[in-house]
Amino acid sequence: MATFQFIAKNSAGQEQRGTIEAGDRAGAITAIRAQGLMPTALGEVKGGGTPAPAKPAKKPAKAPAASGKKKGFGQIEIKLPAFMRGRVKPKDLTTFTRQLATLVNAGLPLMRCIEVMKKQKMAPAMKDCLDGISEGIAGGATFSESLTAYPKIFDNLYINMVKAGEAGGVLEVVLNRLAEFAEKAQKIKNKVKGAMIYPAVVLTAAIGITAFLLLTVIPKFKQVFDDLLGGAELPPITQFVMGLADFVENNGLMVGAGIVALVVAKKLIAKTEKGAYVFDKIRLKLPVIGSLVSRTAIGQFSRTLGTLLSSGVPILQALTIVRDTTANRVVRRAVQTVHDAVKEGESMTDPLASSGVFPPMVVSMVQVGEETGALPDMLTRIANTYDDEVDNAVAGLTSAIEPALIIFLAVVVGTIVIAMFLPMIKIISTVSAAG
Repeated sequence: MATFQFIAKNSAGQEQRGTIEAGDRAGAITAIRAQGLMPTALGEVKGGGTPAPAKPAKKPAKAPAASGKKKGFGQIEIKLPAFMRGRVKPKDLTTFTRQLATLVNAGLPLMRCIEVMKKQKMAPAMKDCLDGISEGIAGGATFSESLTAYPKIFDNLYINMVKAGEAGGVLEVVLNRLAEFAEKAQKIKNKVKGAMIYPAVVLTAAIGITAFLLLTVIPKFKQVFDDLLGGAELPPITQFVMGLADFVENNGLMVGAGIVALVVAKKLIAKTEKGAYVFDKIRLKLPVIGSLVSRTAIGQFSRTLGTLLSSGVPILQALTIVRDTTANRVVRRAVQTVHDAVKEGESMTDPLASSGVFPPMVVSMVQVGEETGALPDMLTRIANTYDDEVDNAVAGLTSAIEPALIIFLAVVVGTIVIAMFLPMIKIISTVSAAG
């Protein structure tokens, strides 16, 4: 028997650390799962001595260091395998899920499917992961239990859906749903990111051009104007631009430091629960952008919950997973309220309506779904509707931003050009009169 140290989460999401004896890694995972825990790190204890029994951690365990070693439990070192430190791109995980679903649907045994997948070209971390999964299944663990050893690759949503698929004998159906879910989520994410690229490029160009003109071109014009106009009063717009150039030249470092300080302060505040909640609430209230953030969050909530319920995951467990996978803390708090209400035997409708996050249309469709027993189907319809709305909103936002940014850039550069051109007219007039 070997001794393993583990870090795991209980049903309340709290981390626990402890040790367990088992014949191999797969047996250790099975034993930890039997205690109602979900392992997030597991390593065999190297060295003598009998470790103390598992106790709840007083503080959250830190992520493993890049070296793969972690100290704890009286400075005992455990070396985590490389695959527990690696990450897999969402696109690679989606491809793996889709291919595995095809193989399972073809009637191949799961172990044979994994062996076939290991021959495919994929990321090293994914290959190491498949080796571990294969070892776990060979040791008697289920597919879902083997996945729990790789929390950086397979999240709670993935593991619980696979577990439900195994229990219902519809693993290939669940894997296809997971692949579709990941593809649609990535599609929305890419569209939103793509819509932000053009504004970011134009704004960067505007700032760069303006800084270049203010710091290099305008000071030279100022010297020319002083020499040729003999201190005569300049037009107001020229005075404004030159004053701005002087301010940037004399206080540029201070302004830059101030901007950096604001960014750092924002990040620090956002790391606190209260600060992150306030920022998330502000995002939902922003004009134009707030509507897009809200629709994206509601679409993600509906699709995730609908996918889980249609895969056979119990409603309370599904709501917990949705809460943990929701990025916006305002929506997360609303989901927690719904979870608490359902736990007390109430309907989802009232807490959804009182949250102020979900519009009446969503609340009404959820109510109809609960009354007719077709809640997963209704949630999927809501998700499809909001995905379409997000697509339209992103397209409309992009169409509106492009000309607005072009006009903004033209106004900034045009103002500087006009400010420099007006005194030149006066200089030309003076020279002509003197001639």
